[in-house]
Amino acid sequence: MSNRERRHKRIRAKISGDKRKPRLSVFRSAKGIYAQIIDDTEGKTIVSADSREIKTKKKDNISLSNEVGKLIAQKALEKKIKEVVFDRGGYLYHGRVKALAEGAKKEGLKF
Repeated sequence: MSNRERRHKRIRAKISGDKRKPRLSVFRSAKGIYAQIIDDTEGKTIVSADSREIKTKKKDNISLSNEVGKLIAQKALEKKIKEVVFDRGGYLYHGRVKALAEGAKKEGLKF
């Protein structure tokens, strides 16, 4: 088990989402970044977005992550979700993860 997986397990033991305040989960891979808004009481993904959905010319990873954050926030607001619990997935809060969070905040999603 990697250090990130251990950190993620510790974080998940402390936070969870419900209908009123679902969890915004982030997964970062070498090729892209993925975000899901999850209701943990039902175990259902309410909304998801990823970097493959962004149809723009080649951008750097930070600005692409920011766009994914904006996209997930727009989809969440359409489903009447205004407030979430942020789950960084064991990743450090900088770079692409921070850009995604700031993009979501800029669109009106509250953490």
